[in-house]
Amino acid sequence: MIETLTIITLFLLYIFYFRPGKTPPLNNPLVIERPGKYHALLAPNLNLAQPLVEAIAQRLLESSGDVGNSTTQFFEVQDTHVTAHGHAAYLLAITKRNGMLYFQATAPAVNSDHLQTISEFSSKVLEKFPPAAEPDDTVNQEIVSATQQVARTRGVEIVRIQ
Repeated sequence: MIETLTIITLFLLYIFYFRPGKTPPLNNPLVIERPGKYHALLAPNLNLAQPLVEAIAQRLLESSGDVGNSTTQFFEVQDTHVTAHGHAAYLLAITKRNGMLYFQATAPAVNSDHLQTISEFSSKVLEKFPPAAEPDDTVNQEIVSATQQVARTRGVEIVRIQ
């Protein structure tokens, strides 16, 4: 009888101590680097946007390869996985320079223009990566198209900001 109670108690302590719990959102920015493919910077608490960003990157890498440059394309994203952690929407910037994709995501600033917020955030990151050639409008269209296709397949609402 005592052995059974001891085993049950140890079992319960083990379960309570090692049980899986929810992973809290990260309070640090998430930097994802895939050398030769893409670079992503997700602002604090936007780590759950990673699967969408990686799916967009994969689609763009499959469709366009290593050629072309683009201007920065800006989007407002409403993703139920991310909104569950305190954001109604987040802002996403996508740029292709010298064959590399660059993603930046940030939360919208309170009482601020979304385009200005994401544009400033993106330009700070992209200062380190100057383009070697002029932007190509077909690359811009590929970015917008791939982003919208991935969003549809994942049930995410994306609106282009201009």
